Amino acid sequence: MLKSRASRAATLAACVTFLLANSACGTEGAEEATTHQVRLYGTDGNMLNSYPAELKDRASLVDGMKGTTPMTPLPESFKNRLRSVDAELNDFVYAAETYDAVVISALAAQLAGSTDPAAIAKQIVGATNNGQRCEDVATCLALARAGQDIEYRSVSMTRAGFTDAGEPATASYATVHFDGQQLNDGKTEFVGAGDESAASTKAPPKAKKQRGGRTDRSDGSPLVLGGLLPKSGDLALAYPQMAAAVAVAVKEINAAGGVLGEPLVWIEGDDGTNPAVAKATVAKHVERKVHVIIGAGGSGISREVLPDVVRAGKVLFSPSNTDASLTELDDNGLYFRTAPPDNLQGRALADVILRDGPQKIAIVARKDSYGEGLQATVKAELERAGVGGDRLKLLTYDPPADAKASPVDFTATAKEIKDFGAEAVLIIGFAESAQVIRALADAGVEIRH
Repeated sequence: MLKSRASRAATLAACVTFLLANSACGTEGAEEATTHQVRLYGTDGNMLNSYPAELKDRASLVDGMKGTTPMTPLPESFKNRLRSVDAELNDFVYAAETYDAVVISALAAQLAGSTDPAAIAKQIVGATNNGQRCEDVATCLALARAGQDIEYRSVSMTRAGFTDAGEPATASYATVHFDGQQLNDGKTEFVGAGDESAASTKAPPKAKKQRGGRTDRSDGSPLVLGGLLPKSGDLALAYPQMAAAVAVAVKEINAAGGVLGEPLVWIEGDDGTNPAVAKATVAKHVERKVHVIIGAGGSGISREVLPDVVRAGKVLFSPSNTDASLTELDDNGLYFRTAPPDNLQGRALADVILRDGPQKIAIVARKDSYGEGLQATVKAELERAGVGGDRLKLLTYDPPADAKASPVDFTATAKEIKDFGAEAVLIIGFAESAQVIRALADAGVEIRH
């Protein structure tokens, strides 16, 4: 009996030692008590202060999530101009890019001396390169009216102008962090990307000097810009700051004398984060003789509507398209963007993930040109850094057709991530991607803060 008790005591002592060392010690038939933990990462579509609300009563799950978004350090004066339009504004992603898309469109029309979209398109790249540098709307418009070539620099364009393809040669990305349910600005880091030498050196058509109060135009109408921004749909959480940026730009352009002697006209329009909604909006803009369409919000939406826009001979100018493959589209020289392509963001995002040293990484993406394009870019950057293919799991999902559609069920996706043993989960999506986080939590995956 004594020998048996001693043996039991020795066994218990060994078990306690194992428990302290490994946080698990069970008797015969008990399940292993280890917990699967992951770190969450996001992108410009979900690293927003408005994103946690998509999780409703489980908003705290985003605590510790981090990621990247195209953003330059914004002057407080610019933020205040936006807040003068929307006092509740607390997100600024793509605000600078939206402002600049509107202003560059106006400057290009003034330089062209015309509201003809083809003439405007020929001036857009040149307005950002190889001229007299100017950094505010009034100065730039005054130079353009005088027939002076300009080099526009402003909130999103600080280092270089556009490439020949009509997109930024350089970019700035912010690494952002959720502390609790808000992004912590104190932790935001900025990193530059791109190459200044990639900026176009081609000379645009000679700028037309404005004589008297007005410049002769092809159709005698004022310049009309139409919105194709995400007022509704999964990307609607980015709309408030984009709308505020448009309002500020239009106000400042018209306060500086307008374009070609008349006030700039803005006509709102929704892309719905939905091709059908966006196509209907484009048709309305064409009917109303809009010259430049600002949008769409999502890369996949622009891809769908671009043929309609080109067929109508209009300019499509997006402040937020990042799909790198859009650079190669047949656009007849009518598509532009102030947002940098994702081949630049992919490098920054891969670096953020690798800093934490995960052994296995899952990348969940919307099944569209934005999601799959950025997923492929991040994968390539991770592999270039030495992460083997066996340490990566790529998953995609079909986003909801519209706001009334049933939420996407990510139960199977969460199980795949858990079974794979991922330590990092990158989520590339919009508002709907919050359901990935809920599904992970429901599957018993612990979110690391």
